[in-house]
Amino acid sequence: MKRKTASDVLFDITNYTLLIGFTLMILYPLYFILIASFSDPNQVSTGRVWLFPQGITFEGYERIFGNKEIWIGYRNSIVYAALSAFIGTALAIMAAYPLSRKDFYGRHVFMLFFAITLFFNGGLIPTYLQVRKMHMVDTIWPVILLTCVDAFVIIIARTFFQGLPEEIRESANMDGCTNLRYIWSFVLPLSKPIIAVLVLFAIVRQWNGFFDALIYLKDQSKFPLQLILRNILIENQPSGNLVADLQEAVEQQRIVGLIKYGLIIVAALPLLILYPFLQRYFVQGVFIGSVKG
Repeated sequence: MKRKTASDVLFDITNYTLLIGFTLMILYPLYFILIASFSDPNQVSTGRVWLFPQGITFEGYERIFGNKEIWIGYRNSIVYAALSAFIGTALAIMAAYPLSRKDFYGRHVFMLFFAITLFFNGGLIPTYLQVRKMHMVDTIWPVILLTCVDAFVIIIARTFFQGLPEEIRESANMDGCTNLRYIWSFVLPLSKPIIAVLVLFAIVRQWNGFFDALIYLKDQSKFPLQLILRNILIENQPSGNLVADLQEAVEQQRIVGLIKYGLIIVAALPLLILYPFLQRYFVQGVFIGSVKG
């Protein structure tokens, strides 16, 4: 075994120190939000909560989960995320695979059209008018369809498909395999990493989004979780026009401090649970889809 020199030891110490520092920089905000979510908001606002929770209370979580709108939002967001992942992944694959084929005539022109949408879009007002013309206002479809796929994920998927061995398709063609059968029997089984990437991107984008729901939905029973959480925070903000006295304003501010960190945990928890199951495919898919080609 080769003995380490002084420079090697110094490099290792510096490397580990930097890695530990970056890890703490990433993990500490998450840890702080967690301990602040069940600490006394007065202790949090005065800076006494930084390593351990102070004045432990679960009143914030009781207020959050005691609100039935939270559960409605969870249900809606899960439905929206599942539909967006399924539709978005299917559309991305159907667009990306033909663009990855060298024998597809005009693929560069189509790719140019997709790339343009990375920089320009139709705008909010024209999009709203088109959605209204299609009688989809106050339905779930604008929330799902408008953001389920974009050019970025199509480019990543196309790059992945370009890396698949061409010999497999040639052998399949010699055996009389059709294009649809080849995609179903060969391409999709080999594309689990990129499918995991597309699914996770679609779920995260839909789960964190609230703007489309804010614009197109009026029925509160259809609101996603993020929009409901936003409304809860706004409703609990003290207002000079509505608050009768200072004591009530202080109480309102305490409630906001009590629930805001809990709302972050409630909103992020499903994604934190989902990611470990897709992590292996996600890392592999992003690496292959972004480096090759």
